[in-house]
Amino acid sequence: MKFRNLLRISIVLVSLLTACTEQQKEDLLAEEILAVKKEFAPDKRVALFDISAEKIRDAIVLKGESNLPDAVKTLIEKLNTAKVSFVDSIQLLPSTKLEGKTNGLVTISVANLRSNPKHSAELATQATLGTPVKIYKKEGDWSLIQTPDKYLSWVDSGGIVSLTNEELSNWKANDKIIYTKTYGHSYEGSDKQQVVSDLVAGSILEILKYANEFYIVRYPDGRVAYVSVDESEIYSSWLAKIRPDQDALVATSKSLMGVPYLWGGTSTKGMDCSGFTKTIFFLNGRIIPRDASQQVHTGKQIDENRNFENLEKGDLLFFGRKVTDSTKEKVVHVGMWIGNNEFIHASEQVRVSSIDRNAENFDEHNLNRYLRSKRILKEVDKDLIDLTQTPVFKN
Repeated sequence: MKFRNLLRISIVLVSLLTACTEQQKEDLLAEEILAVKKEFAPDKRVALFDISAEKIRDAIVLKGESNLPDAVKTLIEKLNTAKVSFVDSIQLLPSTKLEGKTNGLVTISVANLRSNPKHSAELATQATLGTPVKIYKKEGDWSLIQTPDKYLSWVDSGGIVSLTNEELSNWKANDKIIYTKTYGHSYEGSDKQQVVSDLVAGSILEILKYANEFYIVRYPDGRVAYVSVDESEIYSSWLAKIRPDQDALVATSKSLMGVPYLWGGTSTKGMDCSGFTKTIFFLNGRIIPRDASQQVHTGKQIDENRNFENLEKGDLLFFGRKVTDSTKEKVVHVGMWIGNNEFIHASEQVRVSSIDRNAENFDEHNLNRYLRSKRILKEVDKDLIDLTQTPVFKN
């Protein structure tokens, strides 16, 4: 009887020790995955690291996907160093099912990019005609893409064409125009009798030839159209003469007055607050991060104490909830300083507001939630892309 009791106790102890060991392994895995995610992908809007560990039978399996090979490599090395046994089932993106067509070009005036692969999903952002994107995978008629500002989102098959690296390189090497009018159209001929498509400021199209005050252009999906010379410029010439300064930013912002507010919008058809500031800078040769909560981390801080006399035209003002003992800071709105105690922003529509309490357009609501101002014009930052230095649209 004593021997049997001792045997039972031993079996129970071994089981408990084994369970503890397995639990410790799972905890270690979870800790390492979280640590790597914090290092390489702290913002899921611009980096994908969706990895988890699951026990299947007697093995621990790493599952999920990522577009960050260095992050996955780091995780594997950490686990090997810790001598944790696992099965690697992580899928690195782009998917091999794309068969090399891992690039895309937006082929409509404004592509609506969703947070999930369905039309009912939130409008996360937009991309305008001719924007090159990275394609990571497909689900039915939807593609997971990344725009030049690194934003990850889903686009339906009508929004882009898929290209190989060579095809994208060839497109970049060809001459192109940029549409400079706020809104307009391309046509089947110089008589303007039949519209091919609408166009928005910033649309990029390949030039086939010049004909009688029109550029004959080709869309990424092969359509051919006429675009008025008066409404566009040769992209390389436009890029060469860009000298973004305070007055240019203000002039661009005011050309968009009255454009309706659209959550997720980043085009002259409709825009949200950060989509507005992003569009202003893009039309002056700069790509800045998509969201206000990302834009606030770029450039040089100018003020956080309402010392508005230190601001210059083109500085960005950020608004939201201040940090407290129990809550984190939350940036929810952004506008651009235009001088004379005024800032321009997208709120219901693009409008000008004032921080002067005696002004007709005094904006008490935003003054009360003011957080800080940042200067990004001509600042060097890894998240600020200068199109004159970085070949986004041209080799």
